[in-house]
Amino acid sequence: MGLLSFCAIAAGAAGSVAAVPLVLGAVGFGATGIVAGSVAAKMMSVAAIANGGGVAAGSTVAVLQSVGMAGLGGAATAALGSAGGVVGAVIAAIV
Repeated sequence: MGLLSFCAIAAGAAGSVAAVPLVLGAVGFGATGIVAGSVAAKMMSVAAIANGGGVAAGSTVAVLQSVGMAGLGGAATAALGSAGGVVGAVIAAIV
């Protein structure tokens, strides 16, 4: 494995883990709750209407809000980092 491959794998792993809180925050899944008027608020509204007035536990909106407030757990961080590393390796192989 060359230096480019190593750097691409490391960047992919670190970048994917670092990007999740930034992306979730940007769409409105904040540390203090869903931001009014955001994409997350619209998702929550749609989910609540589809579920008869409440957001179901374990739904996409509920999971994203949980991650937005509490961050990723250890297993999720490891899985996401691994997936990002694979993407980095594929990009290094193409380049």
